[in-house]
Amino acid sequence: MTLTVSPAQATDPTGGGSGVLSGRDTDTPVLVEGIREPVDAKAAPADAARQHLASKKSRYKIPQAVSDLTPVSTVNSGADETVRLQQKHHGVQVLGGQYVVRMQKQDGKRVVTGTSGHYFTGLTAGVTPQVGQELAVQRAVSATLHQLGGAVLGKSQAPRAGGHDAAQAPLTGEAKGLVILPKGDGVLAYRVTVRGSAPGTGEPVLREVYVDATSGYPALQYSALKTMTAPDAVSGKDTKDAPAADGPAGDASGLFPEAGSGTRLNGGKTPLSIAYDQTAASFVMADAVRMRGTSKNLLATWDARGRSVSEVSGKWPGNLKMFSSPTAEFDAAATDSGAVDAHWNAEQVYDYYKNAHGRDSLDGSGMTVNSLVGVTYYGMPYANAFWDGAKMVYGNGDKEYKPLSADTDVVGHEMTHGVIEHTANLVYAGQSGALNEALADYFGNAIDVTANGIPMTDPTAGLIGENLCRTKSAADCALRDLNDGATTSKSFLGVSFATDNGGVHLNSTIFSGALWDMREDLGGTLADKIVYKALTEYMTPVDGFTEARNAVLAAAKSMGVTAGQQNTVKRAFNAHGVVPGWEQALGVDSDSLFGKLNTTDSGVGAGGGWWTVSKSNDDGSEPYSVYAGRMDGKGAAKVISPNDGRFHTAPATDGKTAVWTAYGTTSVDILSRPIAGGPVKKLYSSTTGVSGLRIDKGVVVFEEYDIFGGRHVGYQRPADKAPVFVDGQDWDIITALPSVKGDKLAYAKLYPQDGTYRLGVEILDLASGRTTQAEQLDEAVSLGQTGVNGNNVFWLSDTNEGDNGQMTILRSALDGTGTVMVSSEHKPGALIASDLTVSEEALTVVARTPDTQYRNESLPKLWQLTTDGSRQDRVSCNRGEQSYPAAGAGRQVAWIDATTGSTDLVVRGRPAGRC
Repeated sequence: MTLTVSPAQATDPTGGGSGVLSGRDTDTPVLVEGIREPVDAKAAPADAARQHLASKKSRYKIPQAVSDLTPVSTVNSGADETVRLQQKHHGVQVLGGQYVVRMQKQDGKRVVTGTSGHYFTGLTAGVTPQVGQELAVQRAVSATLHQLGGAVLGKSQAPRAGGHDAAQAPLTGEAKGLVILPKGDGVLAYRVTVRGSAPGTGEPVLREVYVDATSGYPALQYSALKTMTAPDAVSGKDTKDAPAADGPAGDASGLFPEAGSGTRLNGGKTPLSIAYDQTAASFVMADAVRMRGTSKNLLATWDARGRSVSEVSGKWPGNLKMFSSPTAEFDAAATDSGAVDAHWNAEQVYDYYKNAHGRDSLDGSGMTVNSLVGVTYYGMPYANAFWDGAKMVYGNGDKEYKPLSADTDVVGHEMTHGVIEHTANLVYAGQSGALNEALADYFGNAIDVTANGIPMTDPTAGLIGENLCRTKSAADCALRDLNDGATTSKSFLGVSFATDNGGVHLNSTIFSGALWDMREDLGGTLADKIVYKALTEYMTPVDGFTEARNAVLAAAKSMGVTAGQQNTVKRAFNAHGVVPGWEQALGVDSDSLFGKLNTTDSGVGAGGGWWTVSKSNDDGSEPYSVYAGRMDGKGAAKVISPNDGRFHTAPATDGKTAVWTAYGTTSVDILSRPIAGGPVKKLYSSTTGVSGLRIDKGVVVFEEYDIFGGRHVGYQRPADKAPVFVDGQDWDIITALPSVKGDKLAYAKLYPQDGTYRLGVEILDLASGRTTQAEQLDEAVSLGQTGVNGNNVFWLSDTNEGDNGQMTILRSALDGTGTVMVSSEHKPGALIASDLTVSEEALTVVARTPDTQYRNESLPKLWQLTTDGSRQDRVSCNRGEQSYPAAGAGRQVAWIDATTGSTDLVVRGRPAGRC
């Protein structure tokens, strides 16, 4: 599913000279400007806004403005009133369905000056779920668990003694009610928040999963944590902003304002607004002055040294204390932890929003500002920072990065996430998520250069996080550069939501770079006011780059800037390729087999000259169907699965038969059907989930998984009435990542031996029923996907727990003997591989290269090796994510490519070579 609507098209249906931008797939305009239409001055602002929409049905096409739109917020700024309204469909909230009405009230009169947002007029979906809430939660947890850890089998996933009766699921889910996903006619879904720790890594998990309420399929999921950097982009681990966490409300009773001081990490001594705690008889980092005249809340800095990121993300850790000192001058511990910087920087950010925009704290109503500093990654360095819906969390840094609060633009970035959450609330995925990051970077940078007196002409002015560097130059270790020249045509990277939440950091500098150029040309004061007005009065949750461009242009025009200044704004966006229809200009070097699949977490199957894949309709609103077609591209694709309302996903084929999974209201079934046509046959029903489907000569293999981390490989031959599980489904054994060729089946196995757990690749000869473990060269800490061809078994193996996840590719004979390395994880440039597929001539892996930042070269790409490893080539030079490879004959590979911003099934007959 995409969370951005199609580019808006300029029209003027009113004929009255007002500017109206109509959205696609909806009759309601996404932007109306240049109007001054009277409306009831005595009514409450929200009522007046809805009355306006109802009275202009010919323009807005909103049939029930009063009942379908509920108030979200009203912001008053002088004579201006901005009302945000949430769309509901038969009482169910529509994800991203938010509409803004802008008004002016003066001298007893009120006029509407403009509107913007997304109201989806085509929704007809029913609102009665066919799936129970409990099953939806189970499916959400299972899907998240499998997405996080399903690509590998590691020793850290060893079962607990006592089996499921004694085990605690690593993740838990909480149902948050029903929503309508605005795709086509609308999709009724449960919103489930999944929390816990990722298997194997222990990284904190906070994800939003939307489970189709008709079939139980997890149709959409993304991380709800918003961070400074993308996963693994710098040292340390990644979290992103989470929903609101409980914490202290900021009670100032017993605290007396004082003037204090401390030394920042740059060596400069700085004044601090602190308080004297009469009860504790000490000075604490709590500013009780800034919000004294409004909410009386605090701006406070808390000592989280020694606390792991898992303890503080999305929740308030127990027994946390503010930084304190016996005197008003805070000591070296407050400096070294980053507390002095966090407190001083938070004061600068608060003052900027208050003085420049009249905004009282992050929510505009004086909310408490809490900063936690010194956070670790399970006792190790943590070079990241995030906003979790209620507070800022700053990592303790590492050998190269100081504590993350040491740079004003980092603190401004995280606090701006809070401002965004309480205004446009841009959904943190895809283009809207990239906008969220871009605006956080823009304002963080603006606050930095303002507070520290840095001219925009300074070579470091556009850098984010440059003051964090310990040894490298600012340009070499900065987290991002707003002056990097990124454009849609050369820099936009299409990725799935599994990668950087759909490119929220990867693509952000395209838009923030345009805003930075605009600021350089217009000056900071004017540019900041334009962008702030666009964010708070025009943008809505699922805006993309084009809508946001329109919002900035409209905000500038409404402020009465000159025609020349408006052209300056347009030139900035044009220079970065943010123009209507820019998505259509992205090219590829592969041949398209099947375009715009609109599916997530579904693979590709290939065999016998045929491919199989899942596809929805063009807007992604219909349940997925399985299609099959020829690898040479000849002939039309044919539908294989029945049209029964279920989601049909993850298909495989051997050229004669297609197999796939079907998500229904009570079970997840494995189904099969001949490619040539015939009846659909049910092979197996799971109550949790299955993955890894493969088929060869009618032998089907798969992996079943559950919410406790259990994984078991099963197989079914044409004559079998039911699958056979290779491990007997014993609780203390895990088998996963299967492959099959002829009568040989290979899979990864985690099993107990001599009081510990061992990893190995096991080979099952279906003809004899005998199993053999492949020879190992080194003890593995984790294993990846297996593959079998007519001569060998291949698999991925990681033997070094301390590296960045590089994998060795191993090969053995079909009886498990003669194991050799095809590619070593210890050689320079070793790949971080996550998937594998083989033909008789070559093996292809999905892999990325170790990097200090996310960019095209570090995205998952396809690499093809000869079976002896003597040659290694890039399969395709496409810019964007490449996933789910399926080997055809020879060196041919089909895969899902996200370069164009959609998910397309593409193919190449031979590698592109070097890119």
